[in-house]
Amino acid sequence: MDSFLEKLETVDRRYEELNELMASGTGQWQSLSKEQAGIAPVVGKYRQYKTVVKQLAETEQLLQDNEDFDLKELAEQEIESLKKRRDELVQDLRVALLPKDTTSEKDAIVEIRAGTGGEEAALFAGDLYRMYQRYAQNNGWKTEIVDSSQSERGGFKEIIFEVKGKNVFGRLKHERGVHRVQRVPVTEASGRIHTSTATVIVMPEVEEVDFDLKPEDLKVEFYHASSAGGQNVNKVATAVRIYHLPTGIVASCQDERFQLRNRQKAMAVLRARVLDHEERKKQEEMSKERRSQVGSAERAEKIRTYNYPQNRITDHRVGLTLHKLALVLEGDLDELIDAVAADERARQLEEAVA
Repeated sequence: MDSFLEKLETVDRRYEELNELMASGTGQWQSLSKEQAGIAPVVGKYRQYKTVVKQLAETEQLLQDNEDFDLKELAEQEIESLKKRRDELVQDLRVALLPKDTTSEKDAIVEIRAGTGGEEAALFAGDLYRMYQRYAQNNGWKTEIVDSSQSERGGFKEIIFEVKGKNVFGRLKHERGVHRVQRVPVTEASGRIHTSTATVIVMPEVEEVDFDLKPEDLKVEFYHASSAGGQNVNKVATAVRIYHLPTGIVASCQDERFQLRNRQKAMAVLRARVLDHEERKKQEEMSKERRSQVGSAERAEKIRTYNYPQNRITDHRVGLTLHKLALVLEGDLDELIDAVAADERARQLEEAVA
């Protein structure tokens, strides 16, 4: 607790230093103001905490010094209330001091791929895409398809799309993993329930200034965009495929009418994939215990089951089951995402305290 309070005192002092620096007109006002705004919420809560602690000490002293029964009863109630508020502020401050995920506010690139289950898995991949599309609409985000490969019945063997808006990656990163569906496929005449899967990958969209790729490491190909049936839909070779030679990672885009825009989209996907590859390499070097603590979001792990006959959805990471599958598929994802995010914060707090 002592080191925790020392950190908070340091942040409080820095806040006052920034006040003095900005008042003195020493320049760099914009960067100083930005830093101060970043720590202002922590300082505000810390000062509330100190006020509550002071009030608690005074009320406890009053309880000791007074023999009046009614006054003592009121003091005991006040002490109970102040202790509860103190503990809430401590919890809030511990969360506030956790390392910030600098990628949370970034836009995201989402890839959905059909897994086991053939055509039914492709149809499920399409259902997941529409679920995220509706969730994006509910949040005022924009979605744009980068590349897709449709199945015969209108599902997707693979679909890659961008999501742009406020705190997109911070929310959608909790969707990474294997999603499982249990339902009677449209192709099943006997009415038996089948189990199929689809994999969801979510990566932060990386700006060129943050992570650039060397031109000599790239191989670019142009080809004719094709429809779901395989026939060419453009006379001009507008589709773009880019290879990252050192890693063998490939990204392509054929959704736009113009070659330049397809190339820009393919490059955005490639940057995200290569950076994701580098990050996962770093995680591989960590111990197994460490990876489980920070939540490595390993993609082979089944995270959620969608059971159609029972209108049930279960998130296996937090053991949460909801009987509102139809609503979730319409984009009502917040309760599931909030539960996983809260669990992640709790594990981070345990690690920080340890």
